[in-house]
Amino acid sequence: MQIVVSNATIRIDRQFQPGYRTGMKLISSKEAAEKLGVHITRVQVLIREGRLPAKQIGGTYVIDEADLKRVANRKPGRPRIKKARGKR
Repeated sequence: MQIVVSNATIRIDRQFQPGYRTGMKLISSKEAAEKLGVHITRVQVLIREGRLPAKQIGGTYVIDEADLKRVANRKPGRPRIKKARGKR
């Protein structure tokens, strides 16, 4: 089985085939970052946290383009830190 990601063709063994659905459009981490408008490091963090499903083939992660919907509606930036109230 061959998977084409951008300009690179990656051969994968039979053990990986069950995880892929017919008609999936697989994209690289870099392409996912461009589509989400974030840095590639952020995409890697989302993958590590389990919030963005991906398969690792060699040293490259491939992501189903349909899975980008899972993280597309996140709030931008860091969460606000609540100021501690107390006596001074």
